[in-house]
Amino acid sequence: MAASIEPVPVPVQIKTMTNPLIWWNSLGRPLARLPRWGALAVLALLAALMAWSAVAVAPVGEAEAARVEAKADHRADRSQGDLALYSRISERVIAGEPYYAVAMEEQRAGNYPTRPFVTVRLPTLAWLHRAIGVDGVRMLGAVLLLGAILMLHQKLPGTMPMAERLGALVLLALGGAALAVPQAGLIHELLAGLLLTLAFVMYSPERWWPSLLAAGLAIAVRELAVAFVLLWLAFAVMEKRWREVAALTAVLAVLAAMMGLHYHYVEMRRALGDPASQGWDAMAGLALPLMALSRLTPLLVLPVALAAPLAILPFVGWLGLGGRVGLFAALWFAGFFAAMALFARPENFYWVQLTLPAYVAGLAFAPRALGELAGKAYRAKERQP
Repeated sequence: MAASIEPVPVPVQIKTMTNPLIWWNSLGRPLARLPRWGALAVLALLAALMAWSAVAVAPVGEAEAARVEAKADHRADRSQGDLALYSRISERVIAGEPYYAVAMEEQRAGNYPTRPFVTVRLPTLAWLHRAIGVDGVRMLGAVLLLGAILMLHQKLPGTMPMAERLGALVLLALGGAALAVPQAGLIHELLAGLLLTLAFVMYSPERWWPSLLAAGLAIAVRELAVAFVLLWLAFAVMEKRWREVAALTAVLAVLAAMMGLHYHYVEMRRALGDPASQGWDAMAGLALPLMALSRLTPLLVLPVALAAPLAILPFVGWLGLGGRVGLFAALWFAGFFAAMALFARPENFYWVQLTLPAYVAGLAFAPRALGELAGKAYRAKERQP
């Protein structure tokens, strides 16, 4: 008789307690499962963070603008200067010159650092320009964005309200609006971010190799995309998906070899007196990624004091979505923004494009997540005698 009333088999209970992902999935929509005090705490923290961002982000943007203006006599705009540098390199590579010789000459001529070796971009994008042209890369980005929209439509649960589903698809498209810029094909982070977004929305436990291919290509374009693969590896280990673990480890091994070759070819062409980077220990804080999101997404049409608080809400939306998808997204974005806050300099704000356009789509899920938090707190209060 005891066996007949057992609510949950003991092995499942043990498995749930020992595997955080199973426990998380069992929550469904996690914000709706919070106790009243937890919902109130999250709402208070969110309100404080949004209020802080409204005043904290503007000085970071102003400091970057002032730095750019101070160098106007040398390079009218650092971002435009970077794009001009990549354009010159690509033009010469398209003409048949070897990438590393060209890259070192152009960076040296423009007083760009060549130390450490990672200040020189990987040759992948320039080689792609040789194959299909800069406009061809831009068109490739548009195809990747369209593919991501279609795959997200398939990935979202069928029970999701139609307005929320359509909102996510529209926002994903808007998150890729940078493709409208004529120089989009020159931006490494833009192409890598599109590939990571496609890898994210394409993933399926039954068919994961297309996602692995997209993530591997993203790393080949911009090595910072390795953070996505490391997070995926952690998930695969926790889920005991050993074939995925082996494949992801192989991708990381290829990356290590690729970076070793990159180091070798850069060092071969280094000259005495080559400028060195300032380093990546600016500790700019969370205001930097929020400023970047305010500048590099459709939020740029809004005043910074409004755009910065709104830039926080997609994270809430992804977290509130729950399940493996929501957790992976929340950890991906939180980890990358934390890395930017710790290591990026203000002029590195464009790194945030590695999270786009996927991050922007989370804004569609934010209203329901906020409603669950508010409703949980209010209904719990109503039940009190």
